[in-house]
Amino acid sequence: MFANFKQNFLVKFWSPIPAIIALGVMAAYYFGITGTYWAVTGEFTRWGGHILNLIGVDTSSWGYFKIIGLQGTPLDRIDGVMIIGMFAGALAAALMANNVKLRLPQSNIRIFQALIGGIIAGFGARIGMGCNLASFFTGIPQFSLHAWFFTLMTLVGVWAGTKIVFLPAFRSHIPLVKVSKIKEIENPKGRAELLFKLGILVLLGIGIWIAYLMIFGTIPEGKKIPILAIAMLFGVGFGFVIARAQVCFTSAFRDLFITGRGYMARAVIFGMMVSTIGVFSYIMLGLPPKIMWAAPNAIIGGFLFGLGIVIAGGCECGWMYRAVEGQVHYWIVGIGNVIGSTLLAATWDYYSEALATSFPRINLLESFGNYGGLVVNYLLLLLLLALVLYIERHYFLKNKKFQRA
Repeated sequence: MFANFKQNFLVKFWSPIPAIIALGVMAAYYFGITGTYWAVTGEFTRWGGHILNLIGVDTSSWGYFKIIGLQGTPLDRIDGVMIIGMFAGALAAALMANNVKLRLPQSNIRIFQALIGGIIAGFGARIGMGCNLASFFTGIPQFSLHAWFFTLMTLVGVWAGTKIVFLPAFRSHIPLVKVSKIKEIENPKGRAELLFKLGILVLLGIGIWIAYLMIFGTIPEGKKIPILAIAMLFGVGFGFVIARAQVCFTSAFRDLFITGRGYMARAVIFGMMVSTIGVFSYIMLGLPPKIMWAAPNAIIGGFLFGLGIVIAGGCECGWMYRAVEGQVHYWIVGIGNVIGSTLLAATWDYYSEALATSFPRINLLESFGNYGGLVVNYLLLLLLLALVLYIERHYFLKNKKFQRA
């Protein structure tokens, strides 16, 4: 019985649609319990700030850190412990599935793409006040108009990125070698069993940490439970699910323009539809939504983010679980993300008023009324779904005509 459970749920990859719907439900509960939304690049920006402080750079006067905060350490911030949980959950999932192996980039071009794409995506995410999460998957269910600006421009950026990565300069020049026989893949049973046990140990270790935070952690004012423990627990869940279902927002929309496949994109939209009603319920109970400026920064950020994730080959969720699988390419993407987001923090004061802070924060629930805003958000999600279906159909019709010609 356990062998079947292990094979079906811990070794085989999960179907994206139920997995992403589960992420949508979890994201809504995460908002309701912690009071914040599932997001990662803001914390990566803080990591960059800490590194600068360690080498003697004074960031105390930087306006961006006054907005997102730089107090404490990753160990005592909600986003910090949640991300630690995400890495732990993704690592445990990869180990138990025997999916951890050191894999080096196969060409210098790929290294260049990883770093430059990561920097562009990190900069774009933070100027837009969120990545594929805070300005898309969890931003849209918050009823913030800026998330819609960011999302539409991300699609444009992804389309532009697909054109760039197929240019000759970005193509790998690794020569093909003819082989005389099929090489057998070395996958000894003992290794798989060892990695599975290591995955269990990772979960046990993070579970002990969560228990410690639950017993000895401080309870914030207005809360009844230690929020850091809950944040880390949710992080483990987020990381485990994205690793088992191989959830990547980059492939979700990149594949639309390259192969015409919109399965993952549809799954993401369904997840947001489910999350929206959950978030709405908490807002009706009095929890304030996270609303950002509906301004040019969201438009610019969305485009740069979409462009960057395609060049890099992965978004924030995508590079995190692939990095713990041992894919060095995505370590470089992650480093690029931190560099890009830190560059944004360093330059924010020069253009923040012109591009962001002088514009209104538009909440759809305030603009159209509570239920009117809910309906508008769902109508926009249905229009986004229709756009995905149109791109799919257009791709296949175009491909069919090409084949006939």
